Amino acid sequence: MKTKLTLFVLLFLLLTSCTGGAPPAPTVDVNAINTAAVATAMGQLSAQFTQTALAAPSATAIPTNTAVSLTTPVGGSPVATTSGALPTVSFNSTPGASPIPGFTPLASPAAPSGPTASLGDACNNNVFEADITIPDNSIMKPGEDFIKTWQVRNTGTCTWDEGYVLAFIGGDRAIDPTNYEFKKSSDFVAPNTSVQLSIPLTAPLTPGTYQGTWRMQSDSGYFFGTPLTVIIEVKK
Repeated sequence: MKTKLTLFVLLFLLLTSCTGGAPPAPTVDVNAINTAAVATAMGQLSAQFTQTALAAPSATAIPTNTAVSLTTPVGGSPVATTSGALPTVSFNSTPGASPIPGFTPLASPAAPSGPTASLGDACNNNVFEADITIPDNSIMKPGEDFIKTWQVRNTGTCTWDEGYVLAFIGGDRAIDPTNYEFKKSSDFVAPNTSVQLSIPLTAPLTPGTYQGTWRMQSDSGYFFGTPLTVIIEVKK
């Protein structure tokens, strides 16, 4: 009996030493939990940004301008254009080509012929040919009388006859200017004829430079042709 009790106690002690008791409850690490949460959130944001970048449309390249070749129009030819510029077409007429519907070809301007409108017209005009006496800037004595003579040509189709005048149109009246009048038939000037026209003048008494200008005037009062001048210097 005593032996059985002793075995029971030993068996109980043996079982108790094998179990070792319940393990302690684990300790929670708060910092580890926060670190894991932050890592998870950053991972989710990174994934969203990556998906957005992949879904964004790529930039479309702007097409470059390409020169367009033009078909040669009837009666004209295309003008070369640079890239990006609007083409222009010349519609100048080509000999033997049919005109373009809706476009009337313009005739080339004719070269002017005969007297210019600024000097005269077809009927009345003249040109200066030479100074016969007293060239410009001639030296004269105070009060000296002299005669100025020009050679001119009638380049119009009308005769300078009665009523025509070589008229003083401006300058110093101190030189005592007068007009040349075509009164007699011997004074008349036919077309394409040269003539010498003379005006008597007087040098002023005061030293200095003096000048005067004359121009032809028709029997209707129309001034025409090249102006004729005299320029003198009065010295004692």
